Formats: sequence, structure tokens, C-alpha cells
Amino acid sequence: MDTSDVRLAAMHTASRRLGATVGGLTGEQLLLPSFADGWSLAQVLVHLGTGAELCAAALRRGLTGDLTRPSREEIADVFEQWIPLKPTAQRDAWQEAESALLGLLDSLDEGARAAVTVPYFTGPVGFTDFTGYWLSEQSVHTWDAAVGLDESATIPAPEVALLWDRIDMVASRSRDGDTLTRLGPRQIAMEFTDPERVLCLTLGSELHILPCEGAETSGAVSGPSEAVLRLVYGRNRPQDGVTVRDGITLDDLRALFPGF
Repeated sequence: MDTSDVRLAAMHTASRRLGATVGGLTGEQLLLPSFADGWSLAQVLVHLGTGAELCAAALRRGLTGDLTRPSREEIADVFEQWIPLKPTAQRDAWQEAESALLGLLDSLDEGARAAVTVPYFTGPVGFTDFTGYWLSEQSVHTWDAAVGLDESATIPAPEVALLWDRIDMVASRSRDGDTLTRLGPRQIAMEFTDPERVLCLTLGSELHILPCEGAETSGAVSGPSEAVLRLVYGRNRPQDGVTVRDGITLDDLRALFPGF
């Protein structure tokens, strides 16, 4: 199974997990807060549902050779259709939009996947990168919703591993520039306890998270790979079991990775 197939299977799993989390909730319950700052559970579904609708449209354009990215007007038009809906209708619309996107992805054969360029929000990407972007959206925002109802919720280990595979790209784009300047230059060891693994967080003119066997580090962050992943995605909590030492603080890292 290639990377795209693995990611697509994980997308289906995340979608089912979120469906099981919110499927039986009342409209009032869907207005409960998620972990995403300022968003209710329903607003998480709106974010994922509108994103799925816009991504499906972009993918269909890409299949015809049209590399026009979603415009501000297109994005606004989609949101205007979703916002007036009641929370339960927003849930139904999310399910429909995400199922349509996953169905479209499933329908593409190997040749179509290899040939397509998708005009994603950030620019043109191939099929494999496109699946990586959407899996990140699904996995992290599914956790945002789940932990709003159950503080013990985690991102499943198979999805964590897939998200770590592309963490350098995510972290390098989402870091806070002022904090990067304040903390750098230095290299910080990222030590995982399950499985045991060490990466290197390099703070210089740019930020990178890459393997670093033998590198000299100044500071370290340690903890379960799932919890450290969420720290990079701006979703650290005091109870997550993430610790720091040697001249770096959790507040430093929270400021460096404000989330999105």
C-alpha cells in the first residue's frame, strides 16, 4: 500500500471517528466548546465541511487541468451557505461534504493520481501531498471535537505516525516568527517515549524538525509522540505529560507553535 492509500484509509478512519463522536448529539450539545479556540463542536464541523467542499471542487478542477485555487469569493460563498444552518444541519452537511470528498478520492485510479495536480489553498500540490494536507485537517480537528467531550481523547497512533512524516513542512510554516528570533539560534532535542525516537528542532533563520543523530542540542522536550505532536500543532495541555529541560520552557514552545 503506497503513502496515498495509507493516508486515504486513515482519512476514512478519522471521518468515522468524528461521526461517532458527534452523531448522537443534540443541537444544544453541538454548541459546546471544542478545543479549537473560540469554536464550538458545530463550528469544527463547519470548518471541516466547508473545507471538504472546497477541496473537492479544487480536485475536480485539477482533474481537468485547471489550476485555479479557491478564491476569496468562492470561499465566502460556501461559508454563506453553511453559517445560517442549525447545528444539526451543519453536522449533516459536514457528513455529506466529507463523504463526497472521500468518495472522489477513492474513485481515482493510479494513473489519475499520478497525473493530477490539485490547486490547493497554499498552491499546486500532487495527489500524495493533497492527502497529507487533508489528513492533518481531519485528525487534528477531530481531536479538537473529541476532547471537548472527553478530556482523555487522543489522536490514534497510526495517524500520529503519518502526521509526524510531514511535520517539518507543517512546523516550518506555522511557527511564530518573533518567537523563533527570540529563541534561536539553537537546536532542541525532541525525545519521544513511545516509540523511543529523537528528532531535532532547529531554530535559526528558519525552523525545521528533522533527524539529528550526533547533533549538539541546547534544550530538550520529551513526552509521548502524540502529545509532542499536538504541541507542534498548538494544542498542548498541562496534563499531556510533555516536559522540557536545559534552558527552554513549555511557554517558549507554546509561543513558538501558536496553532491554527
